[in-house]
Amino acid sequence: MRRAAAAAVPALDRGRGRVCIVGAGSSGIAACQALHARGIPFDCFEAGTEVGGNWRYPSDNGMSSAYRSLHAKSSRKGMQYATFPIPDDYPNYLSHTAVAKYLDDYVDHFGFRGSIRFQTSVVWAEPGWEGGWDVTIRRRHTTEERTERYAAVIVANGHHWAPKYPEPTFPGADTFTGEQFHSHDYRTPEPYADKRVLILGIGNSACDIATDCSQVAARTLIAMRRGAHIVPKYLFGTPIDHLTLMRLGTRTPRCLQNGAAGMLMRIAQGNVTAYGLPKPDHKLLSMPPTVSDSLLSRVDHGDIIVKPTIDRLDGDRVHFTDGSCEKVDTVIYCTGYRIRHPFLDEAAVLGEGGSSGQPRLYRRVIPPHLPGLYFIGLVQPLGAIMPIAEAQAQWAADLLEGQATLPQPAQMNREIDRHRAVAARRYDPAAQPGIRVDFLPYLREIHRERMAGAKRARAAGVGWLRSPSAGWLRLSKASSTTTTAGPPPSRALTDTAPADRYVHASRDLSAQ
Repeated sequence: MRRAAAAAVPALDRGRGRVCIVGAGSSGIAACQALHARGIPFDCFEAGTEVGGNWRYPSDNGMSSAYRSLHAKSSRKGMQYATFPIPDDYPNYLSHTAVAKYLDDYVDHFGFRGSIRFQTSVVWAEPGWEGGWDVTIRRRHTTEERTERYAAVIVANGHHWAPKYPEPTFPGADTFTGEQFHSHDYRTPEPYADKRVLILGIGNSACDIATDCSQVAARTLIAMRRGAHIVPKYLFGTPIDHLTLMRLGTRTPRCLQNGAAGMLMRIAQGNVTAYGLPKPDHKLLSMPPTVSDSLLSRVDHGDIIVKPTIDRLDGDRVHFTDGSCEKVDTVIYCTGYRIRHPFLDEAAVLGEGGSSGQPRLYRRVIPPHLPGLYFIGLVQPLGAIMPIAEAQAQWAADLLEGQATLPQPAQMNREIDRHRAVAARRYDPAAQPGIRVDFLPYLREIHRERMAGAKRARAAGVGWLRSPSAGWLRLSKASSTTTTAGPPPSRALTDTAPADRYVHASRDLSAQ
């Protein structure tokens, strides 16, 4: 970064600046909708030719990890935007094609596709010398770059696109004669027909890929260094993620939640150890569980062979930590992703540990020391991310309009420290605890923050006046009157705000 920025976050003067949104995936378009609805001008930059991010298959954005068999792990009601519910004639669990269509319909319904610059990447963003942000963009397939000034930057580039491999690498990996690659590059099982395939990992993508390959491969193995909780998509005929939408569950002490959830899983499908998988060394809710209806069945039928983690690779053979050895043609690493923002000075923006899952962000959105920078969707919820991104975007829009203000940096840093301390106790270190949130509690947290921010704005003397000739005028003790084209605070902060609507909607689910 070229200079240190002031801590205060000014409201956006829409007569002098626009907002830059990085990425048009499910989080980026939620930010577009929030700004578009309030008349805040913005440019959204998307590397591909379509919206949807990781839900596009095939995709030309160079970052999508979608594969042909990909389906949502959250149910339709759990993943929909509050402002645009998924139609009832969609299935409970959507394919990537159905999700992409829903996201296209969302953009066209609200009418902001014209503000998205496709095939354009953000290559660098930094605070400007005279305020705002200088953003350098590049048109795809060219070397031409240009820098534009923006009043604020909203980062929504996702965190499932930069593959993470085992570190250190396994002995012999550099001389292994077979194929090795990350699940990010997996698309279909046909290339592995009649081959011996090893999948390393026990997350959602590992289970999907192992199931895919077991239908065509000569032998399919899945190896893991630790056990995981495998949960079905349905529990007693109800989508399992509806549990995250029940208010009663979020009011129950954590130990009771873990106990009750574990008991329900044992009743529904028994212990995973009965299928030959290692016993999980963590509570069910201390890491996101793996959602799969097919893995345990495939293991039980002998179509997938369970192995402990890799010890070493030797020529065309893989040795495991239990002393066994298998001849393998292909190793697929399903070992997660790094948090990357290559267009930012990550150390300066996210603080120490930002790229390893511990970014210093107030309420998981705002770096306290940088005005006008917002991160949307940089969380890993126990639940779906799209409604959370929607709530975060509405809060960012409040701040940009001056309807809400932030607390002092010292207070924001204390909140970050508290969250990190609680997350470190609650979540496994391997689960990137700094970005972990619970669905309903976090939505309530954002809703309360919006209310507190509006109260701070009123205390600071920010008000609104209706002018017959100029529309809504924002009045402030600290500055002159600013004309705006947007609605007054009462419209954006009513009880129909997305976060609150999800809280209310959960009452219906908990009553079922």
